[in-house]
Amino acid sequence: MTPLLLDRPEVVADVHAAFERYERALRAGDVAVLTELFWDDPRCVRFGVADRQHGAAAIASWRRDHPTVPPGRRLHDTVVLVVDNRTAVVTTLFGYPDGAVEGRQSQTWVRFDDGWRIVAAHVSEVPLG
Repeated sequence: MTPLLLDRPEVVADVHAAFERYERALRAGDVAVLTELFWDDPRCVRFGVADRQHGAAAIASWRRDHPTVPPGRRLHDTVVLVVDNRTAVVTTLFGYPDGAVEGRQSQTWVRFDDGWRIVAAHVSEVPLG
């Protein structure tokens, strides 16, 4: 069964705000916010450029050791795809001033009673040139 993709501007706005909060925390190295925004569950998963974590505890531990990204990170082509009123996928491309790689990031967000949380994330980089 194919999920129904909905045009819900209020959900797009809410998820985009959560995503922007995550991005600000990532740039600032705010580990508390980064940890808060991942689902606190052993089934949560994050695949990084050269790493992977399964479970909220592993993600939080990894984030404490890697709290931020290099300076000058720029996002572009960010899309919030709403699946239903409590599920959305955010995809974005990112780069750095040296222009050596194109970064790709996707996050699946679910609205729980305590707010929007990332349940799965993936980050990759492809060399340019």
